[in-house]
Amino acid sequence: MRIICYKSEQKADQLAALTNSDQIYILPYYSFIHLMEEAETKNQGCLSLVQEVIQNSLPIEEKLEELQLTLPIRPDEVWASGVTYLKSREARNLESKSTTNQSIYDKVYEAERPEIFLKSTLRRTIGPDTPVYIRTDSNWQIPEPELGLVLSSKGKIVGYTIGNDMSSRDIEGENPLYLPQAKVWKNSCSIGPSIRLAETVEDPYDLLITCRIYRNSNKVFEDSANTSQLKRKYDELVSFLCRDNVVFDGTVLLTGTCIVPSEDFTLADGDVIEIEISGIGVLRNPVQVNKSEKITN
Repeated sequence: MRIICYKSEQKADQLAALTNSDQIYILPYYSFIHLMEEAETKNQGCLSLVQEVIQNSLPIEEKLEELQLTLPIRPDEVWASGVTYLKSREARNLESKSTTNQSIYDKVYEAERPEIFLKSTLRRTIGPDTPVYIRTDSNWQIPEPELGLVLSSKGKIVGYTIGNDMSSRDIEGENPLYLPQAKVWKNSCSIGPSIRLAETVEDPYDLLITCRIYRNSNKVFEDSANTSQLKRKYDELVSFLCRDNVVFDGTVLLTGTCIVPSEDFTLADGDVIEIEISGIGVLRNPVQVNKSEKITN
């Protein structure tokens, strides 16, 4: 069971349930967070609540590909984890040109405490088919395909989604203290296209992640990895996020990337990024330079 949100004929966001047979049922909630709150009030899981709501309903006539999908959840905050895969550690060392026996990224990879940082807020977060922006002051930018955990305020994992943690590798490589600028800017975080309810995922450590990048309609990059390669456990990442912190219903925690394009690749205006995770869908976003806000010297 997946939860989606799409533009209705009245141009309003409509929450809906997508079954395994690709039937779509309208849900009487204005947001996924509202659905979570209702499930909490009734002391039941999101899956059982959705099944209860749609059992006497008829699916809509439209097919999934006919709908204009939007953000499946409107999170107050999106957090992200870094250096959780071996591939990520290697990429960070490369971009920082580290030649020491043990870099800060090596230390983070081996440390008890994971790297967790604030990636985005609601107004910086976009959904499917909306352009992600590339920075005007960076020359080395890539997508970072990641599994996202959708959390309750108590730190419970209620669902899984896809996240694109856009990254400016040259900015972070210049100095790790520049991490916020390398990670946070307008339209630098994409979430979607659905939320797979946690109760329906048999093994979240066996999800295939694939990233494809197209330029002028030609595929210029493709790579895949599996969440089984993740060094840390999801509960471990969530527990550190929740330490002495306020976590809001619907907070999304991205779990790190295991797919990194080669060092000679950077995104360009007009590219299209596709991130696919088995059982969740394909998150597709065009790439755009925010020319209207381009900084000139």
